[in-house]
Amino acid sequence: MLLLEDEPRLGQAVARALAAQGYGVRWARSLGEAREAFLELEPDLMVLDVRLPEGEDGGFRFAEEAREAGYKGPILFLTARDALEDRVQGLDLGGDDYLVKPFHLEELLARVRALLRRASEVKASRVRLGPLEVDLAGRGVYVAGRRVDLSLKEFALLETLLLHPGRVFAPEELAERVFGDPEKVGAVKVYVHYLRQKLFPEVVRTVPGGYRLGHEP
Repeated sequence: MLLLEDEPRLGQAVARALAAQGYGVRWARSLGEAREAFLELEPDLMVLDVRLPEGEDGGFRFAEEAREAGYKGPILFLTARDALEDRVQGLDLGGDDYLVKPFHLEELLARVRALLRRASEVKASRVRLGPLEVDLAGRGVYVAGRRVDLSLKEFALLETLLLHPGRVFAPEELAERVFGDPEKVGAVKVYVHYLRQKLFPEVVRTVPGGYRLGHEP
């Protein structure tokens, strides 16, 4: 997930709230950082402040660039501008939702969940891998029909791999996506171990360059 917010206190609060819900968050504080993160991450959702140091409509401009580059994920705008024409402009430029500042973090999280749920339903409500069945919208995980409880981070790791079958993820990239910190490669190794224990050993393969989704045992 990509967060573009230049105000330090708000950006930190939003990033922490999202991370606490199990989302991997990359916090960009400028258009330059956002563009770099966009190319590296392939974010499943973007939360964009509209007014940036680079311009009054910096977030709108970035959203327009992302859509032109082929980005199809949901976009949520954050702004203090609540005029009708501003909301219409944001939606016309590819936004999916619009949250006016100041806002409660609980409302932001609810909107993020709704946007991701819609996006998951478009991709596929359920994904199967051998004996494994995952309900992406409902966050349910089953092995041979038996429900398996995963933590938020475990599910985030599994979901990342499921949505990109065949792709090899470097440990640093998984650390960025799941924990919001590319330095937490040790945590990635631990959580890969947890998934193998809870599901089945072949669910995650260790390959040259990192990890990828496995095959049925």
